[in-house]
Amino acid sequence: MSTMNISLPDSLKHFVDQQVAGRGYGTSSEYVRELIRRDKERQHLRDLLLEGASSEMTERVDANYFNSLRDRALKQSSK
Repeated sequence: MSTMNISLPDSLKHFVDQQVAGRGYGTSSEYVRELIRRDKERQHLRDLLLEGASSEMTERVDANYFNSLRDRALKQSSK
């Protein structure tokens, strides 16, 4: 695993220490890694949303579509 050193003002260091103590992280590194993972997931979701927004229009989705989707999912889960 690679290492990275960061500098924080005292107020941010205090905040990180509070988060580590109060939220069950073992170290500040675990907390920062979790923040980075969440940001990475957020960026991935944003990219997917932008991709979907720029894609071609499809037929309208209505209650029948969701009902058939639910039925297919239920059939798959019962196998």
